[in-house]
Order: sequence, then C-alpha cells, then structure tokens
Amino acid sequence: MAFVKLVKNTAHFKRYQTKYRRRREGKTDYRARKRLVAQAKNKFNTPKYRMVVRISNRYVYCQIAWATIKGDRILACANSKELPDKYGLPGYFGLKNWTACYATGLLLARRVLKQLKLDSIYEGQTEVDGEDYMIEEKEGQPKPFSVCLDVGLQTTSTGARIFGALKGALDGGLYIPHSVRRWPAAEKEQVESELLAKYIYGGHVGEYMETMADDDEELYQTHFAKYIEKGVDQDSMEDTWKEVYEKIRADPSLVKTAKKPPAKPKKKKLRLNSAQRKDRVRQKIATFQAKQEA
Repeated sequence: MAFVKLVKNTAHFKRYQTKYRRRREGKTDYRARKRLVAQAKNKFNTPKYRMVVRISNRYVYCQIAWATIKGDRILACANSKELPDKYGLPGYFGLKNWTACYATGLLLARRVLKQLKLDSIYEGQTEVDGEDYMIEEKEGQPKPFSVCLDVGLQTTSTGARIFGALKGALDGGLYIPHSVRRWPAAEKEQVESELLAKYIYGGHVGEYMETMADDDEELYQTHFAKYIEKGVDQDSMEDTWKEVYEKIRADPSLVKTAKKPPAKPKKKKLRLNSAQRKDRVRQKIATFQAKQEA
C-alpha cells in the first residue's frame, strides 16, 4: 500500500481558527464590511453611514445604517411594499424589478433628508431624464448627506437592480461616490440617458409586455394577470410610475402602523388527582339522575 500523508493532523487542529458565525452561514463578506465600516481615527466617534440594499423574492429593502460595537444601528428605512400601500401603485406587482428599486431608493433618500431637515435644501433631480446626477454642496448651508453603497453578497453585474436603488438615492439628493459603468448599457464613464430613463419609468417592462402579447396571447394573459387586472399596460406604464414618484416627493415620511398586542398565553388546566376525578364522575352521575327524575 502506498504512503498516504495525513493532512489534518494534530498540528492542523491546534492551529485551526473558527470563522465568524455569519461567515460560516455565508451571510457576510467581512473583507468588504471592514472597508465599509472602518472610520478614520482622527474622526473619533463620527458614524460612517452606509446605504444597505437587499432584494428578496418579493420586495426591495433599503436602509441607512451605521456600525457600533454592539451592532448596526438604523437611521432610516424604506421598502417597496410601501409603494402600493401609500404611494399610488395600482397593485402588488413588479415590487422587485429595476423600477421598483429606483422608487425605493428615491423614497429612502427623501425620507432621511426630511428626517435630518435637509429636504428643502437638497431637492435632488426633480426632472428625471436619465442623466448621471451628483448633488453639489451649497454655500452657507450644511453639507449634503453622504453615504456609501453596501451591496452585501449580490453580484454587481452590468444592469443589476441594486444600481436602480443607487440611481434613485442619487436623484433623491444623497451624496454617494459611484461610477456609471455598471448601469444598464453603460460604457466606461458614459451612460445612455434615454435607455436609463426608460428603465426608470418601467419602459423595459412595457416592451416585454408588448412582445409577449404579440407572440403568445395566452401566456401574456397569465404572466401579466395582475397588471391587466389593474388596467396597467405598456401605454400607461410611464404615467403610473410618474405619479408614484410625485407622491414620494410630496410626502416621504414613514407612517408607523398600529401593532396588535401579543396574544395572551393560554393557561393550562391543572391535572386532577385520583380523588378529584372520582368526585367529578360522581357529580356527573348525580346531575344525569336528577335530569332523568325531572
């Protein structure tokens, strides 16, 4: 038999260091997190804010967070579920596409600026045309609110939805260092403004609806059933999202819903002993006999 080297020997296990729990679970990239969280020492305890963007199977979640020793703290948050509930989106559909990400980023930006009383100073890009926009500092006024984009473990490929949230936050008035090279159909430091504007107003979804309606009517009726039910088609898509953006700018404040009180735990009945069980049977017999005699 050939000699087999034992790799995981005693020396290996003596030197083995257990990784952080969230690394073992595959939830946190600590190399990226360190660079997002670490603050310069000459800034002492100044928070370093991050715009956290996460996309689930149904919704988009955006938060402004900063790190402390005890854990991350949240300054403001927004999610795409609010769009139909409060901002006039006709139904619960398309709440995780590129356009919904843009709307959620815009909502978060306007909300945090209102919270910090900077919304009237920095209004952002009010006329959305798809051009790259970066807020500029105004003389004699507080500086723009600066954050860094935190994408987590998501792939930063060209046209990724997380950049929709980034574009929404930029147009909303936040200062975020960025590059346009990963935006839809961008080339290095140039972006096609017309194409980006189409994404912002849901034009790419409208085009897909039109193509599917021509190719397979039955599949179109099934695939876009919720859109059709609410009367949203390729022609009304742009107007629908314009109204949503106007309502977000009009009132971005967070309305807390009334939470139901927790249900009272049911009290378990005490177990009867032998004498109590026999007495209970006697009472039932006596009650039954009394009914028979009556």
